[in-house]
Amino acid sequence: MIAISPKRGAAGAQTHAEPEDDAAADDETSNLDAQVRFGADAGAGEIIVLHPRGGLVHHQDTLVIPLLVPDAPVVAWWPTEAPSNPSKDLLGAMARSRITDAMRSSNPYRTISDLRRNWSPKNVDMSWTRLTVWRAMLATMLDQPPHLPISTVRVTGPKGFLPMDLLAAWLRLRLNVPVVIEDVPGATAVTGVYLTRADGVLSLERPDAEEGVAVISMPGQSPQTISVPARTLEECLSEELRRMYPDEIYAEVITRGWDLIHPND
Repeated sequence: MIAISPKRGAAGAQTHAEPEDDAAADDETSNLDAQVRFGADAGAGEIIVLHPRGGLVHHQDTLVIPLLVPDAPVVAWWPTEAPSNPSKDLLGAMARSRITDAMRSSNPYRTISDLRRNWSPKNVDMSWTRLTVWRAMLATMLDQPPHLPISTVRVTGPKGFLPMDLLAAWLRLRLNVPVVIEDVPGATAVTGVYLTRADGVLSLERPDAEEGVAVISMPGQSPQTISVPARTLEECLSEELRRMYPDEIYAEVITRGWDLIHPND
């Protein structure tokens, strides 16, 4: 597998194409600096770092193609700012999987709006990957009897936190009930999900992401404390590099679920 990071950061066997700010320079001043990293400097693989300048900034694909291994899957990862349409990007177009991270961009909601408008089955955003553990635990809670219908849902966390909106969109889409998003001052991640049904409230709470301790509460049962540390960037990236196929649930959330909680976007 070859992972291409058009900005900074990647994993596995990697090629970095890092354009400099002098993209408007004349072709006469175009040049390329490169580094080859291996061993302790590259983790488990090898890294080639390219620093194109001048006119070469506009030809990143031609710089990378000679370095690719035939038949090896290619992944493009944008750790911060992503193109509005990754599938049309020079490097993104050659990738089997395209990973963005809207939450770490300068404007997460503008970025996710662009990604929604230019959605492709090969695209996935790390803001969604950060929710994998939450979704798994909530699904496990709902699988336990009695299987009573959920009437309302409340999701709590920091204001303007993109993963919280994606979690709310997923719940709204899957349960087909009203979902309320509640801001928690001082929070740094999702702090709780509360599912109301006839016999009471099922809840999954993690007040402090740094402590990583969550409490599961279900009607008629004693609260259960479990360890749920915040997912690291490496864990999220590893998950997506293992997947390498379209995430159908993410596709439904980004194309249908989002409009259910943000109808005016």
